[in-house]
Amino acid sequence: MNTTDIFGLHAVTTLLQRNSDRVRCLLIQQGREDARLQSVLDLASTRGIKVISQPREGLDQRAGGGRHQGVIAECEPLRALSEKALDRLLEQSDTAPLLLVLDGVTDPHNLGACLRTADAAGVTAVIAPKDKSAPLNATVAKVACGAAEVMPYIQVTNLARTLQLLQQHGIWITGTAGEATQSLYQADLTGPQALVMGAEGKGMRRLTRENCDQLVNIPMAGEVSSLNVSVATGVCLFEVVRQRAAKAEA
Repeated sequence: MNTTDIFGLHAVTTLLQRNSDRVRCLLIQQGREDARLQSVLDLASTRGIKVISQPREGLDQRAGGGRHQGVIAECEPLRALSEKALDRLLEQSDTAPLLLVLDGVTDPHNLGACLRTADAAGVTAVIAPKDKSAPLNATVAKVACGAAEVMPYIQVTNLARTLQLLQQHGIWITGTAGEATQSLYQADLTGPQALVMGAEGKGMRRLTRENCDQLVNIPMAGEVSSLNVSVATGVCLFEVVRQRAAKAEA
């Protein structure tokens, strides 16, 4: 069976706390002794997970240049949820849903950063098409700093059809586009919301754009015409958070 490696103290700790059944064994750096690593070892012990010591060179090679911080978890691969999971999440949500839709984000670093930000902003789920999207690999897990273990990531066959389904659930679809005439800060983002972020460089695909209820832009004051998709995601999600908090206090 295929396995994947999750490395880094925070990512491995979250994995052990939230989804330890995925872990086959832990590889730790020989000779390293510190409190943070010991806490990981204690977690592994309570969950009956095998621990193997290896020279640092072996971990360096296995992490492929990534910063492993002396620990690597060999585990079953992360798997995206099915489209059926989206219906369950929407039915179970007791607050106005906030969904993040990534249309063609193919860089694992950007996907990991988006998952981390989505978790921080209280997003219900992250949705992406099965084709032309970054895989849930070790890089995603490392950059997400544990969010990949807890944030529902749903891959769908037909994104345009999924957006139409969300609209039937009363969810407003807001797409981001540089040429939009309405600013992010002018739009009402307080209700049930799906925020659509386009691919790096290309933006949203035509069918995705056509299924949006509104388009917004992030005002840019300098010479740069656009932001990295993970940075733009953070700006937009926390504007939703700000507006919702302001409405709740009003």
